Amino acid sequence: MKKFLVIRRDNIGDLVCTTPLIHALRERFPDARIDALVNSYNRPVLAGNPDLDNVYAYTKAKHREDHETVLGVHWRRARLMLELRRLQYDYVILANCGFLMRPLNLARWVGPQNIVGFVPPGKKVPAINIPVIIDKVARHEVENVFRLLEPIGITGTPPALQVRATPEETAAALQALGITRDEANRSLLVAIHISARKIPQRWPAERFAMLMRELNEKWNCRFILLWSPGDENNPLHPGDDGKAASIMAAISDLPVLAYPTTQLGALIGALSICKAMVCSDGGAMHVGAGLGLPTLSFFGNSDASTWYPWGVPREVLQKPRRHVDDISVDDAAEAFSRLKQRAGF
Repeated sequence: MKKFLVIRRDNIGDLVCTTPLIHALRERFPDARIDALVNSYNRPVLAGNPDLDNVYAYTKAKHREDHETVLGVHWRRARLMLELRRLQYDYVILANCGFLMRPLNLARWVGPQNIVGFVPPGKKVPAINIPVIIDKVARHEVENVFRLLEPIGITGTPPALQVRATPEETAAALQALGITRDEANRSLLVAIHISARKIPQRWPAERFAMLMRELNEKWNCRFILLWSPGDENNPLHPGDDGKAASIMAAISDLPVLAYPTTQLGALIGALSICKAMVCSDGGAMHVGAGLGLPTLSFFGNSDASTWYPWGVPREVLQKPRRHVDDISVDDAAEAFSRLKQRAGF
């Protein structure tokens, strides 16, 4: 039996964009042991993933809990690496679209027979004995990372993203909304995610409110308003409590559930009961696409051709100045209308 370990230790959206690779690996090797090594921050992306036998996670020092010490975090990571080393993997796949030393160092600790990873042209990395040469061809992130499967005989178009909500996460969202799953299925429930890490990706609160009002008037939409909680002035973990409060005040007469998500699992659960999603580019957008949601996304200064929501009906809005301030409510409403027609929801 072959044993594979897929390592992806970075952001939420990056890990979501790696799930097609994992699914294709399972289809090609149905009897293999396929595990993933991720970090504690992005681990919920893989909760319930049927293509994986095990998901191992370590905590980055910057993500440690208040009661955890840096020394303790590193000690637990070392113990995990030794545990993985004993499993004697045939392949470790460094699932990131470039050459990065930190994932490679983790792979060295694991000590597999083979390491598959990207290598810059003209450079030899002795530890990566199955190299995939980095090129300058424009591709989606999903397509880029999928190239790592070529040396083991897997090619073609990557499948859809894969994200699963746990029953508990879905039940919590339904309870907060005060409806059953059947009622959610019968209604046009739209997820509105208002948070974005980069300033050029942050669509103004008043436009979200105006768009929600228009969608409610035209199609009787109901909404779940989602955001990262906290104070926008917090230098370490800025949140959007103020922005959410402004929106809720402007649409107090509409059917909307305010649902801040402190945990990734809560976001996945809320999105799992929706019919469509409106958001800026970011991790939440990819999570929604992984759940199969038709998506209207606003792009600022990120590359839409690399990061658009993969494998779902989509409308992507990006203006020449590459700032979401240039996207009007009319632009968004017209795009949502096209999305609704295309997806048939």
